[in-house]
Amino acid sequence: MIVNAEITDQPKSGQYPEKIYDFQSAWNSQAWTFVRFTKEDCSEWCGHFRGAPRHVAISKKSNTILVLTSHYLFQLGSKAGELINLENHSIYQNLTVDPEGNFVLADYFEIEIIRDSIKYKEKVASPIAMDMIQFEKWINEKLEFTCDAFLNWHRHLTMTYNSQTGKIEIQEESY
Repeated sequence: MIVNAEITDQPKSGQYPEKIYDFQSAWNSQAWTFVRFTKEDCSEWCGHFRGAPRHVAISKKSNTILVLTSHYLFQLGSKAGELINLENHSIYQNLTVDPEGNFVLADYFEIEIIRDSIKYKEKVASPIAMDMIQFEKWINEKLEFTCDAFLNWHRHLTMTYNSQTGKIEIQEESY
């Protein structure tokens, strides 16, 4: 069982056992993301994922790992890192896991929740149209993030997503 995953620099050849996760596409760039996985027995291996690095997150609840790159969203099983699902041409910019073990994903405009499979996402309603969403930190069950009001880029907001209520609230705004 994989207990830790972190984005790292390209490993030296032979430093870790390696597994390549690639999908042939005319849209692929030469960028790669390298993720070092640690298993329960403290053994390590490295996964190579097509696309520039964005985020990696593990859900103990669903026993899955999501790796977000500039090209793809990969869903892996946490037992052996087997590929479960793949979404190409990823528009997502942010990824984290809430305290309940659900994945929280955002593109520039919307936040979505993944409870089990990347094939099924739930959009979270927002009190305003958002742009340039950037996750900041978890404070208990609340995810703090910043964004701009859509089509009003002078209105900067600090907002929270409450994972227990499923609601987004404005905390602070500046012009």
